[in-house]
Amino acid sequence: MTTDEELLGVLGPEERAALMAPSDLRGALAVAGDWAFVGAALALVGAWPNVVTVAVALVVLGGRQLGFSILMHEAAHRTLFRTRLLNDVVGEWLCAGPVWADLRRYRKHHLAHHAFTGTAKDPDLCLVTPFPTTRASLLRKVARDLTGVAGLKRLVAIFLMDTERLSYTASGGARRLGPADRPAGTWRRVARRMAPFVVSQSVLFGLCWVAGAPWLYAVWLAALLTTYSLFLRVRAIAEHSCTGEGPAAFPSTRTTEAGWLARLTVAPHGVNYHLEHHALMSVPFFRLPAFHRLLRERGALAGAHVAPGYGAVLRRVVTPDPAVA
Repeated sequence: MTTDEELLGVLGPEERAALMAPSDLRGALAVAGDWAFVGAALALVGAWPNVVTVAVALVVLGGRQLGFSILMHEAAHRTLFRTRLLNDVVGEWLCAGPVWADLRRYRKHHLAHHAFTGTAKDPDLCLVTPFPTTRASLLRKVARDLTGVAGLKRLVAIFLMDTERLSYTASGGARRLGPADRPAGTWRRVARRMAPFVVSQSVLFGLCWVAGAPWLYAVWLAALLTTYSLFLRVRAIAEHSCTGEGPAAFPSTRTTEAGWLARLTVAPHGVNYHLEHHALMSVPFFRLPAFHRLLRERGALAGAHVAPGYGAVLRRVVTPDPAVA
């Protein structure tokens, strides 16, 4: 099995149609479920503030922040909800906004990634080219994530992109923009882009304030700067690093098996089924496990990049060669 056409050839037309059917109910449950986890994590720290509960909350919140990012990704494909208005409104305000992302610009960026995966035109190629890397280099990256250095750098870059000082990217390679690159109406565009983030953070802080513990917002912000950064990195590494080349899904994309801990942290909402997503990107997140089972049962994943877990992926992208940085 070497081509996407052969990969999908094991599915009949009715099976494809069934797999690609989105659901307003499942989309709403996913969004509500992530926010319920956020509320529970903050309530846990508020009720029993100590090092252990804060650590648990940071893990849960970072995972749900990645969850919001993944649901924004679903909305970018218009598979989060069957209803287009719900995709755009909920995807922007309840998923993208809380993690300071931009659904509209992300959609354009991400569809280009699908069109040119693994080629020189892939806007996410910079996420792949650093690998394989040394263990020391990977540990330095993890340290920057967990100390908040990478997270702070990311937020500053987003601010500069929103204010049109940098060109937009959802991965890397932003370039500096001059006055000539900012046509009339810049500040109206800035206000529109930043509104979902500002409003969502204001509501979060306000709810913490009303609950009598405004300091709880700092736990959310700490996760945004630390565990979210780490989970973003691990997820990105797993999807395409150290696979093959070319725009076809089969040689250049990896699916990673995920247990409950991975699903809580680095693999929310079926994002670990990345080969399946690239093979048929109109399949909504909640149907990806069934898609994976069908392909496996019919032998379509023979020879595919399917890792037994995220630990195996990290071992795969690490090299003992000190000449690799």
